[in-house]
Amino acid sequence: MLEIGTKAPDFELLDQNGDMHRLSDYTGKKVILYFYPKDNTAGCTKQACGFSDRYPQFTEKGAVILGVSKDSVASHKKFEEKYGLSFTLLADPERKVIEAYDVWKEKKNYGKVSIGVVRTTYLIDEQGIIIKANDKVKAADDAENMLKDLD
Repeated sequence: MLEIGTKAPDFELLDQNGDMHRLSDYTGKKVILYFYPKDNTAGCTKQACGFSDRYPQFTEKGAVILGVSKDSVASHKKFEEKYGLSFTLLADPERKVIEAYDVWKEKKNYGKVSIGVVRTTYLIDEQGIIIKANDKVKAADDAENMLKDLD
């Protein structure tokens, strides 16, 4: 996980509509950059729907939500449409951004060890500095916790 107080690495990734996004595009806004393992899985769906349900509250506070996984643009589009998601999903199939943000790690799930995306949420300020980092994310609570962190 990257350290609080450090400059967030810039990136270029395609969203669910095939449009390019750069972190630097959001200078002047707070960015919630969250990394999740996989589209259409139980925890990831709860987390995404939590952000989507509260999206108006995030925009009122001047924050942008960007969800990142290694799923494809097409997978993200299906995920967005299935659940009516109202924010940007970024595709990182080559794991460039996932690795730059240090979230590709060894994980233990029910005693089984694997390598994958550790669910992690970063809050990045208007100048691109990481002001909050959490790699112990509870999917169902993440959106509510991030709303509190914006106050």
